[in-house]
Amino acid sequence: MMIDEKLISFAHRLADASGAVIRPYFRQRIEVVHKPWRAPFDPVTEADKGGERAIRAIIERERPDDGILGEEYGEKPGRNNLRWILDPVDGTRAFITGRHEWGSLIALEEDEIPVLGILDQPVLGERFIGVHGRSLLIEGEKRTPLKVRECAELKDAILCATDPSQYFSPAQQDAFARVKGAARMTRYAGDCYLFAALALGFVDIIIEANFNRWDVAALIPLVEGAGGVITSWDGGDCRDGKTILACGDGRIHGQALKLLAG
Repeated sequence: MMIDEKLISFAHRLADASGAVIRPYFRQRIEVVHKPWRAPFDPVTEADKGGERAIRAIIERERPDDGILGEEYGEKPGRNNLRWILDPVDGTRAFITGRHEWGSLIALEEDEIPVLGILDQPVLGERFIGVHGRSLLIEGEKRTPLKVRECAELKDAILCATDPSQYFSPAQQDAFARVKGAARMTRYAGDCYLFAALALGFVDIIIEANFNRWDVAALIPLVEGAGGVITSWDGGDCRDGKTILACGDGRIHGQALKLLAG
């Protein structure tokens, strides 16, 4: 299926609606609730929940046959081969600490393959979209094509990860350390916004683990549309989110795969 302009416009409307709900909560004294079935600390706020409710209401009203999978309200099976994957505030820890390293993730899957991805930062007024094999940064009326940068060697690469000490197993931390030891520098924290930095050409490698489908679905079209590579740690499909290796340059992707494997 070719994603037509009408469907792309619909995805933008979802991001607009979610952003309108989320924006007033940022840098406010709002209640933060821990999801007790998650460990060690998994915060959620009314911004997360309200953003997802706003998106779901539009989909259910205007595209009732489409499936929906969201972090806060689970899955609604569809009656066709399309499914929306939602994470209205990816980076809730950044959100509740008043930092901008978060975004709203909206993906459209066709037969479980992500074909459209939006990363919206409604406070900064930045919207990143990957579709039709291309990625753009939209800032009001401004449209900027996204392109990863070249980086032939790991020794020249900037490596990013959100928090290996929390999200990686001991064996995964050891594997990460091998790549870190070969890279020029490493920066932590950032959640989904790291992938925007990769698509913009400011970061070379991102290594993550223990994602869910809603954490990664929107990022796959975004990274690939900017010319990057995004796989699991063994070079396979990463839609399940268990391990993520995203690189701007395929040459360092291959080098990182070898180090991750030991």
